[in-house]
Amino acid sequence: MSGEQASRIRVGSVGDLAPGEGRVVDAGPHTVAIFNVEGRYVALDNRCPHRGGPLGEGDLDGAIVTCPWHAWRWDVTTGANANNPAVRVACFPVTIEGDAVFVEIVG
Repeated sequence: MSGEQASRIRVGSVGDLAPGEGRVVDAGPHTVAIFNVEGRYVALDNRCPHRGGPLGEGDLDGAIVTCPWHAWRWDVTTGANANNPAVRVACFPVTIEGDAVFVEIVG
């Protein structure tokens, strides 16, 4: 084991995001993009690896978000780049308890 500890952080409520929407949230020391993909909440690092664009501010089409800065496209369910799946953004587990949405951050 690497000694890293996971933190479970509440980032909002179920009603905060309608299907097809995303937003930027602070989750401890990380800034996370959280999306509602057809009722399923997913989270990934908000920083686009290309130039640091805010993925949570991008347009979501199905499970693909387009970075608002330079139009790089990412699958929010896997973190894979839509054009080159070998390039990835970190994803974080999301859990729902009641109406609370939690993201688990390791680090």
